[in-house]
Amino acid sequence: MPNKTSAESAGAPAAVPPESFEQAMAELAQLVTQMEGGQLPLEASVAAYARGSELVRYCAAQLEKVESQVKVLEGEMLKPFSADGEDAE
Repeated sequence: MPNKTSAESAGAPAAVPPESFEQAMAELAQLVTQMEGGQLPLEASVAAYARGSELVRYCAAQLEKVESQVKVLEGEMLKPFSADGEDAE
């Protein structure tokens, strides 16, 4: 029997993708808070961990996508960040 069924029965909406990066980060922060609180039963903790892993993968993919877009906008060459606010042009 697949483990997904036990995660779904624990109340984790594993199949529901986040609407945005920000929503995924907020949900991830909420899961971390719940897990750190130590009040979740074992099955709910496992489901929360699985959902958190999905959210981390989603966020990483979104960041890679945005990084690719920035590379295209910058002509495939990212400029180094200058901490003093001056651009090295």
